[in-house]
Amino acid sequence: MKLFLLIITVGLILTVFSCTGSEKMDNRFEELANQYIETLIQQSPEWATWLGDHRFDHRLNDYSLDGILEDLKFSRDYLDSLSTIDPSELSQSNQIDYQIMSNGLKYSIFRTDTLKSYEWNPRRYNPGGAIYQLIAHDFAPLAERLKNVKGRLEAIPKVLDDARANLKNPPKIFTETAIQQIDGTISLIRDELNSYLEQVPKLIEEIKPVQQQAVAALEEYKTWLQNDLLPRSNGDFRLGDELFRKKLRYALDSDIDKEELLRRAEEELEAVTEQMYVTAVPLFKKYYSEEVFDATVTKKDQIIKMVLDKLADKRPTEDNIIELAKQKLRECKDFVREKKLVTLFGDAIDIVVMPEFERGVAIAYCSSPGPLEEKGETFYAIAPPPENWNNKRVESYFREYNNFMLVNLTVHEAMPGHYLHATHSNRFKAPTLIRSIFGSGTFTEGWATYSEQLMVEHGFGGAELKMQMLKMRLRMVINVILDQKIHTAGMTEDEAMALMINKGFQEDGEAAGKWRRACLSSTQLSTYYMGNIEINDIRKDYQAKAGDSFDMLAFHDKLLSFGTPAPKYIRQLLDI
Repeated sequence: MKLFLLIITVGLILTVFSCTGSEKMDNRFEELANQYIETLIQQSPEWATWLGDHRFDHRLNDYSLDGILEDLKFSRDYLDSLSTIDPSELSQSNQIDYQIMSNGLKYSIFRTDTLKSYEWNPRRYNPGGAIYQLIAHDFAPLAERLKNVKGRLEAIPKVLDDARANLKNPPKIFTETAIQQIDGTISLIRDELNSYLEQVPKLIEEIKPVQQQAVAALEEYKTWLQNDLLPRSNGDFRLGDELFRKKLRYALDSDIDKEELLRRAEEELEAVTEQMYVTAVPLFKKYYSEEVFDATVTKKDQIIKMVLDKLADKRPTEDNIIELAKQKLRECKDFVREKKLVTLFGDAIDIVVMPEFERGVAIAYCSSPGPLEEKGETFYAIAPPPENWNNKRVESYFREYNNFMLVNLTVHEAMPGHYLHATHSNRFKAPTLIRSIFGSGTFTEGWATYSEQLMVEHGFGGAELKMQMLKMRLRMVINVILDQKIHTAGMTEDEAMALMINKGFQEDGEAAGKWRRACLSSTQLSTYYMGNIEINDIRKDYQAKAGDSFDMLAFHDKLLSFGTPAPKYIRQLLDI
């Protein structure tokens, strides 16, 4: 590492003598940033695979304590090097990337040095994602990918040994979720991998012994999780106010503090409820008799609930939800194209059942190819209800994700939400890949939730979809309240469930899943609302500045043309 930093220093000095003025400083920053990224790729092969750099697909990350501490030193060294560059002398694009890199390095140091999740989060040691990336994404010939799978399978026992050495006192819910997800990884390697091996039979004899060794190591690790780690998993999943406040600042990269964010969320909770009531009244009269409306006219919450109950009668099943989502995606694409809301690209997307090893946190996700991937496909994954749920809770799951809510989910995850955003973001070019590495979750989730509003604003799905969008907006503001009060104010499960069910009109199954997710995460649930209000404010200010010349398509294309920086940097780039 010392030799590497010396090489960087010499390179920077040579660059200085060859240029003048601001160009000199830009070159210094770009060389430093690109050297940082190259080394980070080598140190993080699993992340490199997602990024689209496949030189290290045969390796897993170094999860040993020595490796973790070396990564910490690496981040500190680069933060020190970054401090030698004067950002005021950089171009606007590089000034922004400088700030993003600085925040990202500080956040990385904070996560390792202060939060120390390697000691209490067993989920980080699950190798399922590293294997799945190689077999599910068709970026190279299958034989080549399977040979790299072999390399990663060989590394699994060492990773699990590192987990046993590092994990000390996890919260119980973290260990329980790790056990559930490790089952999925065992199934992936023991069973699903075979269907790929059968397509390249010449590799079966070479890979089978390593496959069996990895499965045996995972089964032994699962037993250790159940019999050793779980009984002593007595850690507190609550982050506490001081750590939450610091993490929130890094995660959001926003100038708004936690108190202001909570205040705005609690105010909007009431405002959105009123919007839902106004939207619900004509639907109530459509679905119920005037006599029923007269009897309940003063009970706003009851009217909203009765309309949502009627909408929930039209719902998918586990057998048809994927096909129904594919149909809704086609409808969303046609609408976005017809209304000229944002430019569409032809990048591939497939809707799939969420792999078992990734379940237990979110109901759905969008996984897009990284910015260096030349050939990649986006996966929009939807999780089935957990197998241990009773029939009543399973029914509540599909009532929550009824036909109308499934449309809203598809808007958020795919079109024009995460999937479409990624197709634009991956086309962004800059002197460095800093924005690709430190992509803003606030902008990502802000755009997706803004997309929900955008589609309804232009008439997609009628009043029924508007009801579901407003319900999702309630969920978004409640997420902020849960995030803060669970981790900083001791909110109990009963209090959280009551808030979600009574104020958010959520079904029992959705509320139970969100409680679990809030316990397993911190600050991420705040990114949705934070990003949403920032993007809405950007549009408002940009539209006011443009006046009659404002063009919706051009605005959205421009908004998505800068990669994925935090919204406050978008303001600088748009000069508003």
